[in-house]
Amino acid sequence: SGDYNHTKIREETLFVYAQPGAKPEGLDNVLLYFLQVTTQPPRLAGSVLLIHEAMDPTRDARRVWQFNPGQRRLRRAPNVGYDNPGTGADGLRTDDQGDIFNGPMDRYQWKLLGKREMIVPANSYRLHSDALTYVDILRKNHIDPDLTRYELRRVWVVEANLRPATTHPYRRRRFYVDEDGWQIRVVDIYDAGDQLWRMQEAHSVVAYDQPYELPACETVYDLQSKRYLAQALNNEDPETVTVLREVEYFEPGQVSKFAGK
Repeated sequence: SGDYNHTKIREETLFVYAQPGAKPEGLDNVLLYFLQVTTQPPRLAGSVLLIHEAMDPTRDARRVWQFNPGQRRLRRAPNVGYDNPGTGADGLRTDDQGDIFNGPMDRYQWKLLGKREMIVPANSYRLHSDALTYVDILRKNHIDPDLTRYELRRVWVVEANLRPATTHPYRRRRFYVDEDGWQIRVVDIYDAGDQLWRMQEAHSVVAYDQPYELPACETVYDLQSKRYLAQALNNEDPETVTVLREVEYFEPGQVSKFAGK
């Protein structure tokens, strides 16, 4: 119908591997620290997700905690990952689709298919404008194409096929990875019958004042149900900023401070 549900989430990430002088042996197998606080809608407000992401998930699994405001309890949550439903996504994405793909890669067999030229989302500054509201962007069936930008890029094509004796609703995934910057731009996702089911796009911008690329919007289109998810939008909210955080900020004992904020 074009109507949508709005979930508002604040996220903070500490990329410890990128710190000056960082060496793998000194990171305790932690790649990054991630904190997610849900603030809207009211029924989800105060929910907190804390992740210590493993550098080598075959050695140690990611350490995850969840805080439920109704129970006022922080619990370990080992099932956050793989095909577990993503926060506030209404079943339109799995946990390993956050940031296009994340987490352990062991449920799939991976193959590099080569490099090709492809028209993909890139330099989406118009879509990122704070002059837009979410009503301006979100349309029936897809985001407003007049606000998006695509260009011809060289991409590496990587295919992931589900391993025998493992489970995931996605039997096959094909990733198109930008040769410049290594952003995964597009993903084709196939169901158990090997039929095209969903498609992801990453609309990103290069930060003017920081040495990194940022998502302006990440979409997951369900081609069978004709529904879609648009995430990482912040047009009506504060811009992404860099804040210095210590590792202690991401310790489980700090989580109750963030509940309800």
